[in-house]
Amino acid sequence: MSDSEVGAVVIGGGIAGLAAAAELQSSMREVLVIDASDRPGGVLRTDHVDGYVIERGPNTIHVKAPMLGLLRRLKLESKLVRAAPESQRRFLFRDGRLEPIPMSPLAFIRTPLLTTRGKLRLLAEPFVRRSDATGESVAEFVGRRLGAETVGSLVGPFLTGVYAGDEQQLGAEAVFGGLVDLERRHGSIALGGLAALRRRGERGLRGSYSATQGLGPLARGLADRLVEPPVLASRVTALRRDGAHWQVSLSGPGGDWRFRAQRVVVATSAYDAAEILRGPGGEVADALAAIEYAPVVGIPLAVDPAEVRTPIEGFGFLVPRDAGVRLLGTLFMSRMFPNRAPAGRELLQCLLGGRRWAEVVDLPDDVVIRQLLEDLDRILGLGAEPRALTVTRWRRAIPQPDREHVRRIAGVRAALSKLPGIALAGAYLDGVSVADTFASGIRAARELSDASSSNT
Repeated sequence: MSDSEVGAVVIGGGIAGLAAAAELQSSMREVLVIDASDRPGGVLRTDHVDGYVIERGPNTIHVKAPMLGLLRRLKLESKLVRAAPESQRRFLFRDGRLEPIPMSPLAFIRTPLLTTRGKLRLLAEPFVRRSDATGESVAEFVGRRLGAETVGSLVGPFLTGVYAGDEQQLGAEAVFGGLVDLERRHGSIALGGLAALRRRGERGLRGSYSATQGLGPLARGLADRLVEPPVLASRVTALRRDGAHWQVSLSGPGGDWRFRAQRVVVATSAYDAAEILRGPGGEVADALAAIEYAPVVGIPLAVDPAEVRTPIEGFGFLVPRDAGVRLLGTLFMSRMFPNRAPAGRELLQCLLGGRRWAEVVDLPDDVVIRQLLEDLDRILGLGAEPRALTVTRWRRAIPQPDREHVRRIAGVRAALSKLPGIALAGAYLDGVSVADTFASGIRAARELSDASSSNT
């Protein structure tokens, strides 16, 4: 087993790794991506089943400035598809019916999702004394600034949709870092928000997006822009320092290989990164291994809209924790994007699990589907049984940044200074969205390039 030398190795072919590789490639030609999966994209996986376009991972994305800039440079922006205008209508299941989430001041005044007392408490936010959010949970921070009713009725369900998590455990500084910063600098979220409106920075695209054939093909488009195609179905077995280089050992269908590179981006989950870095960076590995993940089960349903009593319209709905059902929420994919379902049919993407029902990942398909249909019948009213197209289990789907997450990641980054030439990227660092994960890859690549430039 001989060593081959490359400019950089990116461990992980998900969206963070692909973004890192594309960014590194702008300053060097020899960038090698290694991934254990059979296709690039990580959790961005799209299947086509009987005329339905099914996302097995994230279903929609926001396109922030770093992502937009790189997609434009790679001539992939044209692949993006914006969700239909009706996607601005979003719902919560409350008191046995779907209630629209208020998206305007007038709608906020009229919404039954908050009582009059709850609305007045929220509007009083500018008059709440500034405090220190260090170590607070989301529930503590939002409850202190906006009131407990806002936590249970609006913020908790929102976090269910993004993190599949628990607002009592998620850390405010990690999840709502921007809002925490507004309080620290301005003493108020509202007053700080008004000040921020006067500052214009780089902007992405407004709204929710997918891609013409789904998010999986978008990821493959990124991989196709790389000079060297990703090495798939191959797992890194060791990472160690070798003079001024890093030696990366891997095993795959073609046998065992070693590569030497001055720069390495570890763009995997936190738990995989912990294993990879256990040898060269035990302190980093221990911190990453402490990051917990929530499980998610996704079940796309083929639905005849004539057999559903509640109209299928808008983005979809979320379910608060106290609603008495197991379902986390459902996205109306065929209402948002064209050609996601055959004519006369609707595609509903249903999500279960999270902190609310973690054991679902170990239950048989028929048990999970039966529970889903019971919940969906209660919410939408089913005249006939929809067809489950697939069942996708992600045992560790979404990172759960806790109260100490910001300090934990700061410690990780400080410890990485002892490992020159290594950078991290992934959803566990600075945000779990696809856009934030993508940005983490760009950031990792630039950190390595900047460090290399300063040493020359």
